[in-house]
Amino acid sequence: MTRPPRFVFGLLALACLAPAANADDEVLAAWRSGVSIRAVAPQADRHVIHSYFNVCPESPDGRFVLYYTSATAEGETGDVRLLERATGEETVIATDVAVEDAHRAACQQWSAGGAVVVYHVVTDGRWFVKAYDVATGQTRTLAADRQVGFGAPGSEWAPIYGCHWNPGEHRDLELVHVRTGEIRTAATIAAVVEEYGDWVRQRFGTTEVSIFFPVVSPDGGRVFFKIARPSGTDDFRSSRASDRAGLVAYDLREQRFLRRIEQWGHPSWTPDGGAIFEKGNYTVDLETGRTRRYAPSCITNHPTVAPDGRLFVTDADVEKRPFGGPGRWAVAVGSMNEDDFVVLDVFDNTGGARSWRRNHPHPAFSADGRRIYYNVNAGDWTTLRVAERDDG
Repeated sequence: MTRPPRFVFGLLALACLAPAANADDEVLAAWRSGVSIRAVAPQADRHVIHSYFNVCPESPDGRFVLYYTSATAEGETGDVRLLERATGEETVIATDVAVEDAHRAACQQWSAGGAVVVYHVVTDGRWFVKAYDVATGQTRTLAADRQVGFGAPGSEWAPIYGCHWNPGEHRDLELVHVRTGEIRTAATIAAVVEEYGDWVRQRFGTTEVSIFFPVVSPDGGRVFFKIARPSGTDDFRSSRASDRAGLVAYDLREQRFLRRIEQWGHPSWTPDGGAIFEKGNYTVDLETGRTRRYAPSCITNHPTVAPDGRLFVTDADVEKRPFGGPGRWAVAVGSMNEDDFVVLDVFDNTGGARSWRRNHPHPAFSADGRRIYYNVNAGDWTTLRVAERDDG
């Protein structure tokens, strides 16, 4: 283990870039001033990447930060690491991890309340889902010939699925127990075709499709996923690896389909699991289909709602914004109560990992809502930053 120094990029968020407040929302006000922004980990000649905006790299108890590192320009082979926040000690939990791209890295994520780290890796052309026990330091293989979606951090079950370019027999959504390795079928592609067959045939021209990229709701009770038509090749580092479309929401407890949504933007869950929060900063109620937009003047690309449901965070290309410019991206916090937002950080996003599928900031709140983690692609190396509000 090594103990890195603390790297500080800036002391204050860019509160001056926010629109004037109307009877200032007290929750949003906490992000207007006194926000510190710093690198999470040392950056010397390596990429440091958190996986996606649907999951937070900080453990549920706030003790650790989880990330993927790579010393290659493309960022497609590297290590999975933990950093203890209190001490700065970094532990390598997996080495020589080959990934599909630097966009989601190893899909590394917390499970079982922070007791287990789950990730996937390709070895000699074959994919494996792995689980690392934080207490014992032991790693076990949970499943072969599958990839992992994004699960609920408090659950001991993680969603897995067959490789979207060539799923073979693994075309269904499965759940794997991260401690025992037990695998259960959660939803079948046959049931999807039975429910939405007309759309599947019209969109893909076949029913030879599979379930792809499941994301479980925070309480573990619901899931949404895409449908994929595989290319049948082994070239997974390609935009032609599969044809993917649509969003299907499913209730795992009641074993029923909730809704099919035509377009997949950049969806995430609301904290109660009742709605999808999408690019454009709007929700889709899964029971009624009603939509509602939030803070319409705010930037938007990969939005996700804070654990308490009162704020959201998002990133976006801000080339055409007054505070932006060519190649510039920003991270902003928006209100779920009024049309108001605060820009926390603006940065060049044209560098970083040179993977065939580029990395994005993918901001995410910590479990206590006090910190926001996001990737920055400035210069040669992708950096993981954290913005932390000052609660006095």
